[in-house]
Amino acid sequence: MTRGGAGNLLGVGGSRQKLGRKALRGGGRGSRIGGGLDPQAQKRELLRKLQEKRQQQARQEDRTTDTSS
Repeated sequence: MTRGGAGNLLGVGGSRQKLGRKALRGGGRGSRIGGGLDPQAQKRELLRKLQEKRQQQARQEDRTTDTSS
């Protein structure tokens, strides 16, 4: 029996991991209780920081052009 190429991994072995109390409560990522941010949330946060930085730079450029004219 073949696995198929659709990413369906049913029937492919593996070992189960016993989960501790922290892992059951979401503490498995980044060793922070409650878990870390998921990749989408990390991307949103990074984008937000980048946009804020660009807005600050634009404000500074506006200030320098206002004072020079």
